[in-house]
Amino acid sequence: MTARPAFAALPLIEGTGERHAWGVWGPGDDLGMLNLLTPERVRRAAGLVRRGRVFNVEPSRAVPHPNRPGETPYQHHTHVHRGGRSDTADAFELHGGVGHLDSLRHIRYREFGYFGGRQEADLDATPVLGIQRWAEHGVVGRGVLLDVAGHLARRGASLAPDRRFAITGELLDAVAAAQGVVFEEGDIMLLRTGWMDWYLGMAPAQRAPLAGTVHNREGGLECPGLDAAQGTAAWLWDRGFSVLLADNIALEAMRVEGTEFQHRRILAMLGMGIGELFTFAELAEDCAGDGVYEFMVTVKPLSIPGGVGSPANAYVIK
Repeated sequence: MTARPAFAALPLIEGTGERHAWGVWGPGDDLGMLNLLTPERVRRAAGLVRRGRVFNVEPSRAVPHPNRPGETPYQHHTHVHRGGRSDTADAFELHGGVGHLDSLRHIRYREFGYFGGRQEADLDATPVLGIQRWAEHGVVGRGVLLDVAGHLARRGASLAPDRRFAITGELLDAVAAAQGVVFEEGDIMLLRTGWMDWYLGMAPAQRAPLAGTVHNREGGLECPGLDAAQGTAAWLWDRGFSVLLADNIALEAMRVEGTEFQHRRILAMLGMGIGELFTFAELAEDCAGDGVYEFMVTVKPLSIPGGVGSPANAYVIK
């Protein structure tokens, strides 16, 4: 694999000031930054398993999605036949509900298209960029927890889960340094803001006001998350993250302010995976206890041709 160019060397999309990585892995690529999860890096990740402790970082499928807290989070039907055999059928909303992975079909960048410049006609004609491509390849690699909530709390500056707080690359560098984390190309970042801990601790009546909130309007849901600036996208690209898993509703800080929306850069232009609504409280406690913030991560999305997203089926193994 040839060296990836620095963010500043990526081609510009004419008239926008934005950069894209559409040609980095050649024409027709639909893996994006998952190309960095090579067999060598998978072997490296497997070597990080020391104790054999497994952490399930997805909440129960019974937990309602924050945008629809009053609705049934998923449908599960069992059909029993003569002889005792039973079949089940499941339906998930919001591309996988809590603890899900977005595919490169999830979002486009304006009229310029999805990752690789694909347009709606391309997606209508084939399952290109669907979640099945990541399921086939496998999302397995070295994970690093960046416990922003824990880092700030230890310094007397706790994050308010219901207030917007923009997390910059500079802050993530400080968290990594305090935890003794050195980034490696292909890393899967686990970003902890504490939002999901807060949400899981709510009674149903407390969740109700979150229903129908719009991310970019006055009164919309607010939460801490990644800064929306291009410089933060450059920070992510230059460190070579393959996938970003967050414990909040959209990875980035909500509400969206102005026209900058990091999803469009991370997914549509850089081909970097995004996962949302995971739970990292137990993992963070363990990492703080043994001082080890690196581990093996496995994510197995469902192999749905053309799927926009999927439950992640994610484990952390230390």
